Amino acid sequence: MGLSLNTIPQSTITQSHYHTHKIFLFSNYILLGAASSCIFLTLSLRLVPSLCGVFLILLHVVTIVGAVSGCAAASSGTNRWYAAHMVATVLTAIFQGSVSVLIFTRTSDFLGNLKSYVREEDGAVILKMAGVLCAVIFCLEWVALTLAFFLKYYAYVEGDVNGGTALRRSAKMQQENLKDWPWPFQV
Repeated sequence: MGLSLNTIPQSTITQSHYHTHKIFLFSNYILLGAASSCIFLTLSLRLVPSLCGVFLILLHVVTIVGAVSGCAAASSGTNRWYAAHMVATVLTAIFQGSVSVLIFTRTSDFLGNLKSYVREEDGAVILKMAGVLCAVIFCLEWVALTLAFFLKYYAYVEGDVNGGTALRRSAKMQQENLKDWPWPFQV
């Protein structure tokens, strides 16, 4: 991802960069918890899941992998993790939103495809709890994407970890540089 709080000198990290990094990690940890909760809710409907249940569990596993890659991207200095995190997050966000809509609009059909062993009323409640978690995951995925973008931006502005030049300048320094230009209106 191009940033690491351990490799950048602490004096060059702005407070907003530091807080954005912490919020990014926190949102990824919430994603981990919500996705694992959805796995357990799916397994509570049927201990050995049907094909539809396996795909639902696989979606949550991919969400967990995306959140873990996000945490790894926040602490590594490579762009490879950043790209992997972005791709996984976008795909899982789209599918999580779709599953959430399916659960709320076609609850009985979705429950029938899961071939649940529990009573239909109890299964519908469990499935709707999973649907709420899918909606939460959908929102958190987009929050994580936005925060990852800002972290990449901060890494670019404050200087590349791999030896690039810092682009951050104070407003006073920028004004001094603009005074040397032949502008019709002086700053």
